[in-house]
Amino acid sequence: MVNNDYTHWEMYAIGGSANPTINSQGNRFVAPNNRFSKEVTKYEDAAESEWKHWNWRSEGDLMVNGAFFTKSGGGASSSYARASSLSARPSSIVGSITIGAGTLNCKKGSPC
Repeated sequence: MVNNDYTHWEMYAIGGSANPTINSQGNRFVAPNNRFSKEVTKYEDAAESEWKHWNWRSEGDLMVNGAFFTKSGGGASSSYARASSLSARPSSIVGSITIGAGTLNCKKGSPC
C-alpha cells in the first residue's frame, strides 16, 4: 500500500488473515477519536504466536491522532521490491496527492 490516506476507520484500517504480507509505505493514518480504535492493524483470527511471524511493515507512514501500526515478521519480502512499479512519495504530501481521489461524478450519455 503506497501513498493512501486512511481516515474514519472504526476498528482498524488494515487487516489480514492467513499469513498475508503487508508493506505500507508513505501512507497517512488519521486515527478516530475513539481511544479503542487507534491501532491501524488487525491480525484477524490468529493468535499472537501465529501472526508474529507474518511480514507486516510500515515505512515512512505518518501516524496522526494516536494511530499506531503493529509490525511483525522477520522482514519485508524481497519479491515486493521486484514487483513494485512505483516509489512511495513522502507521507507529508498524501493530502495534496489524494485531494481529488474518490468516485467520479459521471452521467449516462456524457463523457466521464
